[in-house]
Amino acid sequence: MTTNTALLPLPTTAARATTTAGAALALIGTFLAWTYTDTFPGDLTVTGYPGGLQVLTLISAALTLLFVLSGYSIKGLRWLTPGGTNSPTRLLAIGTLLTTAYTVIAVILTKDDNENLLGVVELEPGAWVSLVGALVAAVAALGLPNDQPVDDTATGAFSRFLGSLRAPAPARAKALPAWAEILIIAVAFGVALEVFTYGIDTEYAELFIGYVIAVAFGFTALTRAGLIARVTALTSKHRNVTLCAALVAAFCFPFTQQNEEYALIGANILIFATVALGLNVVVGLAGLLDLGYVAFLGVGAYAAALVSGSPLSPVGVQFPFWAAVLTGAAVSLVFGVVIGAPTLRLRGDYLAIVTLGFGEIFRLTVNALNGVSGPDLTNGSQGIPSIPDLKLLGFDFGLSHDVGGFTLGRSANYYLLMLLFTAVVVLVFRRSGESRIGRAWVAIREDETAATAMGINAFRLKLLAFALGATLAGLAGTVQAHVSYTVTPEQYQFAGSVPPNSVFLLAAVVLGGMGTLSGPLVGAALLYLIPAKLQFMQDYQLFLFGIALILLMRFRPEGLVADRRKQLEFHETGQLDVPPDTPLTDTAAGTTKAGA
Repeated sequence: MTTNTALLPLPTTAARATTTAGAALALIGTFLAWTYTDTFPGDLTVTGYPGGLQVLTLISAALTLLFVLSGYSIKGLRWLTPGGTNSPTRLLAIGTLLTTAYTVIAVILTKDDNENLLGVVELEPGAWVSLVGALVAAVAALGLPNDQPVDDTATGAFSRFLGSLRAPAPARAKALPAWAEILIIAVAFGVALEVFTYGIDTEYAELFIGYVIAVAFGFTALTRAGLIARVTALTSKHRNVTLCAALVAAFCFPFTQQNEEYALIGANILIFATVALGLNVVVGLAGLLDLGYVAFLGVGAYAAALVSGSPLSPVGVQFPFWAAVLTGAAVSLVFGVVIGAPTLRLRGDYLAIVTLGFGEIFRLTVNALNGVSGPDLTNGSQGIPSIPDLKLLGFDFGLSHDVGGFTLGRSANYYLLMLLFTAVVVLVFRRSGESRIGRAWVAIREDETAATAMGINAFRLKLLAFALGATLAGLAGTVQAHVSYTVTPEQYQFAGSVPPNSVFLLAAVVLGGMGTLSGPLVGAALLYLIPAKLQFMQDYQLFLFGIALILLMRFRPEGLVADRRKQLEFHETGQLDVPPDTPLTDTAAGTTKAGA
């Protein structure tokens, strides 16, 4: 291991000073006009008041400036970079450049009312100032020394460049009072709520793409700096406080929304995330590959729709909501047991094929129960429309309500209801994973033969996981039926361009991190939010989705949120670091060395 000098074209002091100047120049440019007319969305013609994509460049440049200043050992800024200053600065500078360059290119390629490209003449001096500043900062940041040695034996320039971005393990943080740690957790979730709300509130696709670029590089930079690791350590230490903070942040979301469309996106994200968390019981804990899981969501939705009092329901009955919820969960539980009992004796690919068949059988069956091909039970391809809004304890979910000076519309009402269901599912998942049964599931996932040899009844526990996952999906389905007003067979396919479907649910678990609590929630939020905001890319959605999964499997196979077991499994050299000042005994020489 030697230090790679290929990325050190400038002396360190000059590189840091140039990066500072470039970031400052990019920041100043955001206060100048970027476009000549207001044709490009966001109105970038105003001087002195950044708007639209200018705000993203402003934030990225400000963070770059803040992190590069921390490299000067300025008192009060060193806490920003416990894992190193240069790797996060380099990432933030590159993110600023990409965000600014994307905005400039988007402006040039925008068409006016006559379908003519605006071209370069549309750009005002402010855009060039920010672009040049971001370019200078990015190039100079590449000249900063690496935070840790880079392996010169790595093949390929790209692999060596990725190695230069890798920061060392953060130093052990100074112990803080309990109240200060809890305050840090609260602030972290407040910032996360603000960032998430900003992404949902983006009004046009160009702004959302810039938001994705800025957030991706910003989050990676914070990770390299060691801040995310420290916050994660605090959340692990105060788990109950963390769950409460997460629920409070999620509860505050609808109060920040004035647009029903955005609140509806939030409600659907919770539905998708809850179902993904249920699938995580089956796939993440028990290790059972289920490719037809969306069918259990459909079973719960159809059961609730049949007893909802819809005028087009062939059943013609109306249950109270609590009874409809129990009905949907019970029917999904029965289907889980009926399907799981004869199939869970299979393993691996054979089990995946059988569950895939069950998902398709469900969709074809509800499509055939139309009174012509079979009994009139589901109205066939027409589905069950006109599902009435819920009324619970005198509260009509279909009407707007004023709460504490805030107006909550229909979508916000269902969001809060779904948040309650999500909290229940999170509690069930957490208790199950930490229980004796949960540890048995993990043992089966790692090696079923060894688990069976140790006295674990593998079949019974796998059936329990399958039934529990089906029940949790059925709970979410009862709410989805009322949110969407109708249920149809096309909503529950194996694959499609619109989630939820079995492929997207499984991808949410894998993308977020199998076996973790927050992983599927993060993965589901990303996989639902991005297609909802980039509808113009619908024809290429699956193609881009495949590329994203390939990149994820290459660079982070353990998922975005991974437990320690997965990190050690997928990274052979990523062994646990020995805490500083821990003595290591050299058994061969019989001496003691200082800890790493």
